[in-house]
Amino acid sequence: MSRLLARTAVVLAAVLAVPLMPIPALADPGTMTWTVQPADAGGPDGRRWVERTLDPGQAVTEHMAVRNLGKTSAVFALSAADGYLTDKGRFNMLPADQPSKDGGTWITVQKSITVGPNETKVVPFTVTVPRDAAPGDHPAGIAASVLSDSGTVAVDSRVGFRVMLRTSGTVRASLSGHGLAVRFERSWNPFTPGSVRVTYTVANAGNVRVDARAGTSVAELFGARHSTAGVQAGELLPGGSREAEARVRGVWGLFRVTTTVELTPQVIGEAGPGAQVVPSTVAVSAWVVPWPQLLLVALLVAVFFVLRWVRRRRRSRLAALLAAAREEGIVSANNANLSTSK
Repeated sequence: MSRLLARTAVVLAAVLAVPLMPIPALADPGTMTWTVQPADAGGPDGRRWVERTLDPGQAVTEHMAVRNLGKTSAVFALSAADGYLTDKGRFNMLPADQPSKDGGTWITVQKSITVGPNETKVVPFTVTVPRDAAPGDHPAGIAASVLSDSGTVAVDSRVGFRVMLRTSGTVRASLSGHGLAVRFERSWNPFTPGSVRVTYTVANAGNVRVDARAGTSVAELFGARHSTAGVQAGELLPGGSREAEARVRGVWGLFRVTTTVELTPQVIGEAGPGAQVVPSTVAVSAWVVPWPQLLLVALLVAVFFVLRWVRRRRRSRLAALLAAAREEGIVSANNANLSTSK
């Protein structure tokens, strides 16, 4: 028994002598706040996002600054993914359950980092362009998410920034429009024109991100033409699309109406020599029945025939009165002659 007690004491002494490794305590993910910014080796450098033009096969090193604004240490998962624009035109990254196939796969970054309370740490990441990369834009994003004790992402929220990668080569800016639909919104006042509402989908058919500019015109009978100034449909990434609409006022809607949308892309960033900017046009014709004007014409025709009928009736009455007066005159004259002869 004495030997057993002695051995137990030695084991306890050895365990207590082992220094404990500090384990970062996770903050409540619901109240956790952090920022991620582009940086250089010394810290945040004031850029809103990273934008680089690289040659196929080229590799560069960039940096990101992760700042923990919470009161406890936290472990952040670092990730990169392909970028895209939402329906509202906001930049986002593909979710973790969707594999990246483009610029997101070019970025290599360490999997996680521990950041103390109110501390900022700079993390390098590498961008390696494949040798067979196609010319044009390959948008991506890089972000940090909070990790739980089990090593999984604690909240479905990422904080990061764009990594806009452009591969050198010929820039081609092109837009296409499809699904053009036209609706005539008439005014029931026949002396007031209506308007044409146009809806369509504009898509980026080129290889670089562009600002989509659209001008809409409406042609009617007798050469009447109405148009709107160029409307900015917003930023579009290669392969991206967005619903757009326009309204052209002052349209009478006299039977055949032809609506034309002219799409002009404007390259965002340096286009470089030899850039190809290709405008496009999409048009659709429709027949519009001008009911207010037709009703006005019908009313005028009806008034014309009513007035004509009234005039004819008045003439008939006048003729009848004249005939009656003549008849009465003849009778009076005859009566006078008879009285004289007697």
